[in-house]
Amino acid sequence: MKEIYIKDTVNLIGKEVTLFGWVNNRRDHGKLIFIDFKDSTGLIQCVITPHMGESYEIAKTIKDEYVCKLKGLVKERPEKMQTNTLTGKIEFGVIDIEILKEAVLNPFDVYSDGKELNEELRLKKRYIDLKRPRLHNNLKQRFLISNFFRNYLQKENFIEIETPYLTKTTPEGARDFLVPSRISKGAFYGLPQSPQQYKQLLMISQLEKYFQLTRCFRDEDPRGDRQPEFTQLDMEISFFSQDQIMNLIENMLKELVETIYPEKTITQFPFPRIDYTTSIKEYGTDKPDLRKDKNNPNELAFAFIVDFPMFEWHEKQYNKEAHYTAVHNPFTKINFEKDLTQDEKIDQIFNNTDNLKAMQYDLALNGFELGGGAIRETNTSILQKVFEKLGNSKEHFENQFAHYIEAFSYGVPPHGGIALGFDRLIMILQNEPNIREVIAFPKTGDNRDLMMDSPSQASEDQLKELNIKQIK
Repeated sequence: MKEIYIKDTVNLIGKEVTLFGWVNNRRDHGKLIFIDFKDSTGLIQCVITPHMGESYEIAKTIKDEYVCKLKGLVKERPEKMQTNTLTGKIEFGVIDIEILKEAVLNPFDVYSDGKELNEELRLKKRYIDLKRPRLHNNLKQRFLISNFFRNYLQKENFIEIETPYLTKTTPEGARDFLVPSRISKGAFYGLPQSPQQYKQLLMISQLEKYFQLTRCFRDEDPRGDRQPEFTQLDMEISFFSQDQIMNLIENMLKELVETIYPEKTITQFPFPRIDYTTSIKEYGTDKPDLRKDKNNPNELAFAFIVDFPMFEWHEKQYNKEAHYTAVHNPFTKINFEKDLTQDEKIDQIFNNTDNLKAMQYDLALNGFELGGGAIRETNTSILQKVFEKLGNSKEHFENQFAHYIEAFSYGVPPHGGIALGFDRLIMILQNEPNIREVIAFPKTGDNRDLMMDSPSQASEDQLKELNIKQIK
């Protein structure tokens, strides 16, 4: 007797099969017992009659969410009782029932939209909340989209390469999550905010076209649409210009929409290119919502924002002196307006700071920043001066990036890349209000995992082994 999925039963009328799954609900109609039985592929109506003996007695005790094994015969329903659902033309005549595991009732409704419920309750009982068909669909779509990207980029001669999670802490960008080393006492790893240095080093390794769907970690202040760990579609390409990278992305996203979301329309293709100054002046933001009808959930208005400032001035705040930061990141190539010598470029960095433009490009979608990228600076002397302008000493740069400086001496090609916010893309395509609805096990807005009760305290023995003393 073959074990099958419920979705397969439609082609097995007259066959005796075994099904595994859960009881969706039980209905007693006189002597007949009806059970709606479900697995990950669908739901089927089961019928148990009194002449089934022991199985009939077991069926009378079954409750919602019981895990069961059913043996029986797939039958065609009478025509007047057929429906338009997946298994609406058939029913399952149960011969034998085995209860694999009893279950208590769900603490809340898992067949509603769920958004009316307290979110902290949903996150605390996330394994129950994930029974919700809407969330099943979100995760299935997430899987289909990740597969689409992998297949598309493979055809474009990309190779997927995993980069480390335990790496070196970096001073720029958001705050790192630190991981203490047990073996190297007093030393720490940093979880990557992005694979920035690794993917650039892969270009030196002559791999030319790299991508990965990677986890990124940022210890940022709480905000509703942030997660301390999130997923990016990360890419780096040798010998591509800024326009070539943007063309690749817009063609890939166009095909994605046409393949998986044919009901949606793209407002403008090719995606418009808007310079940063114009975007701020006309829309008041660098991630404008260009939809013609902002109430239409099936309209997708992509736009590339280009010509960002290279540097941004920050006034003194708290205990930090006034200083420059990189608008994108310090590894971005400066778009000097004309050919300059190295000394002239360095002079521009220090004396024309506010007017310098970066070879940076962001991708906006319906008012959200979907991704960002840049062409990279490959001249380490220029990079050193950029870091100096950001307040780092020459010695600090040489110590922090010694491996990077040495690697660039071994034949670095011109290269650039981009990273798309994978969770945010799924959120927009699925018409969800936040990224927590498209992540299997998200954290709260203040970075807590209510289900696992983390972050939590480490034991004294663990801290002692790591040579860490906790300050109360």
